[in-house]
Amino acid sequence: MSTITASPVITGGYHSFRRFSVDEYHRMIDAGILNELDQVELLEGFVVVKMPRNPIHDATIELIEEALSRVLPQGWRVRVQSAVTFSDSEPEPDLVLVRGSPRSRIAHNPGAADVGLIIEVADSSLTRDRVDKGQVYARAGIPCYWIVNLQDRIVEAYTVPVANPPTASYNQRLDNRPADKIALTLDGVVVCQVAVRDLLP
Repeated sequence: MSTITASPVITGGYHSFRRFSVDEYHRMIDAGILNELDQVELLEGFVVVKMPRNPIHDATIELIEEALSRVLPQGWRVRVQSAVTFSDSEPEPDLVLVRGSPRSRIAHNPGAADVGLIIEVADSSLTRDRVDKGQVYARAGIPCYWIVNLQDRIVEAYTVPVANPPTASYNQRLDNRPADKIALTLDGVVVCQVAVRDLLP
């Protein structure tokens, strides 16, 4: 039985923190080293503390879930603040549109192939959602990524992920304002147009 250590590795006089695999992260959870009180997620091998939430953040999640649940085609569901598993990350986005039934995910989290859209609600987390989360989602090949930007009252829609090592990013960004409608695209097909005002508090 191998040992899991969270101690930093000392290299060349600098502290560089050890990266964990998804399997090691799961084993830390199974062993009770990490639990729901820790409020963390795995991003590119690093166990990262999640940003705290406030009432407007949580209310916005509810608004988005309500708006999208009305228009989703059969076979798709909204998951809220639940994990998705990629090769080196296990983030817990605010909302994810996934295919399949809950029973199909009893033994494992959805993977990139199961995801049509990821949404993060951003206020104080805006930079992290644009840079760190954007890189994670682009590297996983998530086709559409929305940031509901509460600071500027817009929905930033990112498409065309490019996973060029060592970085990854989205090639296209479209800012959608309250009077606009945003295309909800699943499997490369536009399902409907969603009023941006329905996604904002």
